[in-house]
Amino acid sequence: MARKINVKLIMELRDAGLSRSAIASTRHISRHSVSEVFNIADEKGIHYDDICVLDESEVYRIFYPQKFANETMYGDPDYEHVHQELKKVGVTLKLLHEEYVDRCERNGEIPMGKTKFNEGYAEFTVANRLTNHLEHKPGERAEVDWSGPTMHYVDMSTGELITVYLFVGTLPYSQYSYVEPCLDMKMDTFIRCHIRMYEYFGGAPIRTVCDNLKTGVVSHPKEGEIILTDDYAALGSHYMTAIMPAGVRKPKQKPSVESTVGKIATSIIARCRNDVYYSFAELKKAVSDKLHKFNHEAFQKREGSRYEVLQEERDFLRPLPDVPYEIAEWVYDRAVNLDFHVVYKKNRYSCPYQYAKKKVDLKVTDRFVELYHKGERLTTHNRFPDYMKNKYSTHPEDMPPAFRNIVQWDDERIKNWASSIGKSTRQVIDRIFGSVGIKEQGYNPCLAILRLSRTYTDARLETACELAISRGIKVPRYHHLKAILTTNQDISYKEQLEAASDSSADDSSMGYLRGSDYYRKGGDSDAK
Repeated sequence: MARKINVKLIMELRDAGLSRSAIASTRHISRHSVSEVFNIADEKGIHYDDICVLDESEVYRIFYPQKFANETMYGDPDYEHVHQELKKVGVTLKLLHEEYVDRCERNGEIPMGKTKFNEGYAEFTVANRLTNHLEHKPGERAEVDWSGPTMHYVDMSTGELITVYLFVGTLPYSQYSYVEPCLDMKMDTFIRCHIRMYEYFGGAPIRTVCDNLKTGVVSHPKEGEIILTDDYAALGSHYMTAIMPAGVRKPKQKPSVESTVGKIATSIIARCRNDVYYSFAELKKAVSDKLHKFNHEAFQKREGSRYEVLQEERDFLRPLPDVPYEIAEWVYDRAVNLDFHVVYKKNRYSCPYQYAKKKVDLKVTDRFVELYHKGERLTTHNRFPDYMKNKYSTHPEDMPPAFRNIVQWDDERIKNWASSIGKSTRQVIDRIFGSVGIKEQGYNPCLAILRLSRTYTDARLETACELAISRGIKVPRYHHLKAILTTNQDISYKEQLEAASDSSADDSSMGYLRGSDYYRKGGDSDAK
């Protein structure tokens, strides 16, 4: 018999205080059915206490007397026979329903319609834990899992065999599949595989059916609400796909990917078994090539190939969002410094100056750093790569009003300041810029040197730069010049230069003495 609404359960949950939406989501009952039961109960004044001692069929009869009478008047299908017949090649539920209708007419019974017949068979398979004969709809679902069999590559530096895991995703309608080699099965890896799988398919399905992996599912009780990890739930919201874990230890609820895992073992792993790979990239390339062949080869019992059927199915997939989903790491209670910047991995990101000395939370993705205070987003920055250190990302609007008119530094402005101090200072600054890969890396060391002029005067800094260069220091830095200035070496050097200059001046004041021969020969004219 076709599946009925579980009226008694709905009334019990209503009596426990659950809302219509909560009952529908936690018990996988349509909200329309839940609302219908609520309305009938209100119209007839029925409470759970009135029906708690009755069995389900009696409660159903009270709520739906007409439906109950109609359901008992149909001829009873032999679903055991139906299930066995479906195993035969070419046999469909449509054909078996037609045969059922013929039998009912011969026996003088009223046959049920095709929809009711199909629903009854679905109920029969669930009740008897049988594998249902599924008719998949295009774009309706994708099934994902980790492959049990693994692959390996050889680490060239150690000779160690590195285990590689395979993420497998399948669209049941077209059987088009996605396989990605991974070095681990952690949450971030699992989520990124989904993102690339949706891109590979060219869209997202209505449902994504997964196994009960700890990386994606926190809790899957027999009764109650399924709890997904925050990132997995956010992924589903971003791509507008319902994440639906299969029943615990029930692979029959995701048969397509279970079948694909076996086929992948043959089509990819087995065919690569005699090959030796010496890098992860080399192995990924081999898997990609085998996957392309797997998706483009013709079906054995069906027209076309997986790729050709995918072209039809793509029209039913949800379009991908403009921006791919990004995995976020949350960093809580990070202090805002007096300079209104927050430190994350040795780089600094500005926060509105009003939040100085307060605590903020950081939402960090691969590309962005977002700052939050009590759940409110304050600002967003482009994230510096992890290899960059001591960098500042400052939004002008985050600065106090007194700071906003300060001119930003660049290499030309720094060089002009150095030139105004002296030739040697400019030479030191040019050497620093010449020693860095990108000019921005020279800003801080150059400014640190030039600011010494505020403490020791322009003249002393120029002398210190000249002294450092004369000592053969290829790229003088702040610590070189600071040491010279604090120990007054520049003053001593200047005095030595002046003393040498005075000595030279004394020698030249004596003039040039001509000998007697000059006058005897008649001076210059005679010499010529």
